[in-house]
Amino acid sequence: MDIISFVKHKPEVIFVYDDFTLKEALELMEKHRFTSIPILSRDGKYIGSITEGDLLWKIIRIDGYNSKKADALKVSDIERCRDYLPIRVDQKMDELILKAAEENFVPIIDENDLFIGIVTRKTILTYFFEHNFIVL
Repeated sequence: MDIISFVKHKPEVIFVYDDFTLKEALELMEKHRFTSIPILSRDGKYIGSITEGDLLWKIIRIDGYNSKKADALKVSDIERCRDYLPIRVDQKMDELILKAAEENFVPIIDENDLFIGIVTRKTILTYFFEHNFIVL
């Protein structure tokens, strides 16, 4: 069983670039109803993940927050509580499962640290249920 068979590839993943504004990040997260999404650089490297909480705390700390200020602030300027750490696509499945137990998704990178996509916890659980690895 290879990690790549579980990957939701980059074109299917909702993410932000590190040069997106706070407002753009908020709009994307609201539209898709995600609480955390990956952050990528324009050259395709995985930077980290940003959460609703990260955005909220930044907004709270901005004196006189308004839409204009949200347009001026970049995702790269927002302090993140913690990032979802990526794993390489050539790692073993047990590493993926251990990471997925801690997070809703696991970022997957290649040997050049380029973002390939994510594996969601739901994808892994669905696979195990469908193949009778988990019995209720």
